[in-house]
Amino acid sequence: MPVDAVETFTLGGDLPVRRLGLGTGGLVGAGYWGPRASRAESVALLRTAVERGVTLIDTADNYGPHLAEELVAEALHPYGERLVVSTKGGVVRTGPDRWHAAGRPDELRAMCEASLRRLRLDRIDLYQLHRFDPAVPMAEQLGTLGELRAEGKIRHIGLNTVTPAQLLEALALVPVASVQNPYNLLDRSSAELLALCEVRGIAFLPYYPLGSGALTRESAAALTAVAAEHGASTGQIALAWLLRHSPVLCPAPGTGSPAHLAENLDAATVHLTPREVSLLDALAG
Repeated sequence: MPVDAVETFTLGGDLPVRRLGLGTGGLVGAGYWGPRASRAESVALLRTAVERGVTLIDTADNYGPHLAEELVAEALHPYGERLVVSTKGGVVRTGPDRWHAAGRPDELRAMCEASLRRLRLDRIDLYQLHRFDPAVPMAEQLGTLGELRAEGKIRHIGLNTVTPAQLLEALALVPVASVQNPYNLLDRSSAELLALCEVRGIAFLPYYPLGSGALTRESAAALTAVAAEHGASTGQIALAWLLRHSPVLCPAPGTGSPAHLAENLDAATVHLTPREVSLLDALAG
């Protein structure tokens, strides 16, 4: 199969992206709070990613908070024609790893408009609801995003951390271009959601595609054997497996390390055999 057929996905039916993107959580500090490195280092890493062919940048207003979006704009604005910037809203932060759902219509509108300003955009390619607020009806939350889409401030709507039932309910209210749930070589808990995305042509952006670092340390015999066969790292094999596992999976691993960035992007060149795929498929058994 040609490499491009494996590497690309058309988001929302009209935005072709390379399936292996870059998440920006690795550009901020522990618990998604404060800076991780100097601004210059983070800006350089973002620019290197795009130079290497990344066309999907996945960020969020609460990374930092606000810092990751600012870095994306500083590094990449004015954005290239092929570059797709995805961001998220719907939660507020009060400290490291402290998340609070905020899904009232006025809150969502204010968050989206603030992201537009920080990213220096007139329209956000993909705006993902970071969490459903259990205190606000889904119809009100998605209705607000639908209004922002009708106003031209959002091109496509995505959902983060959802169940299959929630996705079906959401699809009855607005078009949904993407979901973002945990999924990796060892965590297949969202397999039903993935199958639904395949049927509906919805992008699945797996978060923690490397198991929050666990897969780079995984010592399972099958994984290490396949990695050795390809002269690759276990993390590269885990990413290559995601690309092979489903055509709608679009992993965007985050990192603040230039070496890890290069390693992750090189995973796109690893071509697994059917036998190797079967060995890896069995790991989550």
